[in-house]
Amino acid sequence: MNRKPVFLLTLLITVFYTNVFSQAMQQSGVYNIRTFGAKGDGSNLDSKAINKAIETAADAGGGTVYLPAGNYLSGSIHLKSNITLYLDQGATIIATSENPGEVYDQAEETVNTTYQDYGHSHFHNSLIWGEDLHDVSILGPGMIWGQGLINDYKKDSKVANKALTLYKCRNVIIRDVTFLHAGWFAILATGVDNLTIDNLKMDTNRDGMDIDCCRNVHISNCSVNSPYDDGICLKSTYALGFARATENVTITNCQVSGYDEGTFLDGTYKRTDNPHYGLHPTGRIKFGTESNGGFKNITITNCVFDYCRGLALESVDGALLEDVEISNITMRDIVNAPIFLRLGARMRGPEGTPVGEIRRVSISNVRVYNGDAEQACIITGIPGHAIKDLDLNNIRIYFKGSGKAQDATKIPELEKNYPEPSMFGTTAAYGFYIRHVDGLKLRDVEVSYLNEDARPAFVMDDVKGLDSHNVKGQVAKGVQEIQYIK
Repeated sequence: MNRKPVFLLTLLITVFYTNVFSQAMQQSGVYNIRTFGAKGDGSNLDSKAINKAIETAADAGGGTVYLPAGNYLSGSIHLKSNITLYLDQGATIIATSENPGEVYDQAEETVNTTYQDYGHSHFHNSLIWGEDLHDVSILGPGMIWGQGLINDYKKDSKVANKALTLYKCRNVIIRDVTFLHAGWFAILATGVDNLTIDNLKMDTNRDGMDIDCCRNVHISNCSVNSPYDDGICLKSTYALGFARATENVTITNCQVSGYDEGTFLDGTYKRTDNPHYGLHPTGRIKFGTESNGGFKNITITNCVFDYCRGLALESVDGALLEDVEISNITMRDIVNAPIFLRLGARMRGPEGTPVGEIRRVSISNVRVYNGDAEQACIITGIPGHAIKDLDLNNIRIYFKGSGKAQDATKIPELEKNYPEPSMFGTTAAYGFYIRHVDGLKLRDVEVSYLNEDARPAFVMDDVKGLDSHNVKGQVAKGVQEIQYIK
């Protein structure tokens, strides 16, 4: 029997039904990138096919660009309005490291590079990016792997340094996707309104997500492991060319951590002493450091910190940080100040910008175990600029302890420094060091140590309008529980 005609007939039928099926999918608004030539073999470059599918869908008025299971080696992918990029289970977009100058878009001319770092000033040098878009989604249980991305910048380099960048967009949803080793930023959203980020897993080498000058943002059910930089970070830079507040933000049901990179996703959760940058792990929730436009109307609730730095709220570049509610937080194995509020005067902004303010902040229902041995919770303004209307309620912290009596000395002001708890060295109190605050409520706040500590539990320096109830601190014999400095 001659099998050749049978084979050819089968092939023709397969091609026919494949084309019919592909056309039917496109008519229903689904554009399979395989139809556009994507191989998904991890060796051929598929970004041209992905971009062609996106362009075709956009030209048709919108739709879903579908990535079935496969490894899609890619350069820059250009998002469009009214497009969903859907990564199915087993689908991985892999940032290529080969011929980067030919496949990644160059960093564009930007409105301003003066008041924020390079990463926050450029957006096109990314694996996936969109600018001036609306109604965009990135969905699905697949992965974005920034294998070929760099985690900093090199001048005159055409290498990309961000996994996903959105600039001046609105109505954006990012849901269910996993990010691995995602470069300088896994997600950088600047000037994005109506942004939903839900159920992401991130195991990355620098920042997890930076939400900059954005409004109406909902971040929920995300796990971010970022040992070398911040996990979930709110910022307000001058990257838009003017100061704009990050406001109306909710962060809920999230976990941040600083396990060794890669060991969160593989389930081993390793905690090797971190040689990178010579620092302890980072992996926290933070406001700042860039803080020009301000932070307003923000709630953080039901979040877990594990083996990372503590919660940090910073205004050092003229920002107004106000109306913030933080509650139901648990922390374990925290490597610096569990709570850090800093009003400073670094003033990285236009000349003449006044010092900012921190006011109307409430932090409640916090539990911390195995807090840092050297640093208490640090809450400090600067002379002439006090933090105002601060409410701390139902907080219980167990510190490592072991501080010495000679450590109980006043810490320097350092008002112009980059804000980081480590700049103050060992704090004079082991529990709370509070300075330059006007209007402080302490309700049901208790600190203790796991190893005896010779420092006071609380130090209050230039604190006005103190209203306290049921405030307790374990202390060694002969040591003051609360030390007041005027």
